Amino acid sequence: MTTAGAQRERRAPGGKLSNPQRVELYYYMLLARECDDAILRLYRQGKIVGGAYTGSGNEATAVGSAYALEKCDYLFPMHRDLGAHLVRGQTLRNIFLQQLARAGSLTGGRDGTGHYADPALRIYGNVSHLGAMVPMAAGAALAATLRKERAVVMTYIGDGGSSVGEVHEGLNMAAVMRLPLVLIVENNQFAYSTPIARQFAAQRLSDRAAGYGIPGVTIDGTNVTLVYETCWKAVERARSGEGPTLIESVTMRMQGHSASDDASYVPKQMLEDWKKKDPIARCAKILLADRLLTEESLLTMNEEVRARVEEAAAYAVEAPYPDAGDAGEGVYAP
Repeated sequence: MTTAGAQRERRAPGGKLSNPQRVELYYYMLLARECDDAILRLYRQGKIVGGAYTGSGNEATAVGSAYALEKCDYLFPMHRDLGAHLVRGQTLRNIFLQQLARAGSLTGGRDGTGHYADPALRIYGNVSHLGAMVPMAAGAALAATLRKERAVVMTYIGDGGSSVGEVHEGLNMAAVMRLPLVLIVENNQFAYSTPIARQFAAQRLSDRAAGYGIPGVTIDGTNVTLVYETCWKAVERARSGEGPTLIESVTMRMQGHSASDDASYVPKQMLEDWKKKDPIARCAKILLADRLLTEESLLTMNEEVRARVEEAAAYAVEAPYPDAGDAGEGVYAP
């Protein structure tokens, strides 16, 4: 598989995926899951400190959405969107250097989570106050419009974060100004420990789109092909000057809010029901049925992914920490 380099143009006529692209989507989801599993192992070994966040169950949403973008577009991912980073061409070594807060990381060791930017890939990573990402993304969309770029900006918010006032302000501005913004609401059933029934009274979060005068759609976020096709249409709409789209992707957070959260508040039967909708297993079953993969090629792919992730993690573990004397560098503008 040739999936680790800089993102190439992937868009197909009509947004329809070729068979090699369908396999590549599966590969990226597999890669994201293996990275998350390695991050959890490193956290439990005491090699990652602070927070460790995973996107288990969210791979189809992260991968399928980012796959709909072109190289010229901007991505503002959240902490459960590791798959989107990979699709954009982020290297595994960079991911683990960042998680382990090493000197060679994109933040120079000043952060150990997803709070980083990589302008070369047009990735602008999440801030802790997640609702603030939407006005930031709207601002990037306005800047792109003023510069007469053909770029689209894609960002994400969780079900809990979608109720924050900054989300309303940013989305309203984008709608009024018809900015090229795509907002994906990751409805993964819980905002930390608060279930969605206690967060909002609307039947669907996408129903809020009508109040902004923009399209809103709710989709099965475990179906990577559906995610891609829906996002492709929204990206096309934004690029043609028709403004934002709100996409509610319904998934399940299969682990706690972070590695320190045992998710004991989640009903066990609920987790069991969602396990049957695992996006990776679901995609593999379809690819096998369509004879795009065999059991042997699946096994080979799994081994390749595991080896790549282990190599990158081992490299980062051995990499040096930043020098203590550099702690004040890059904190304030000159």
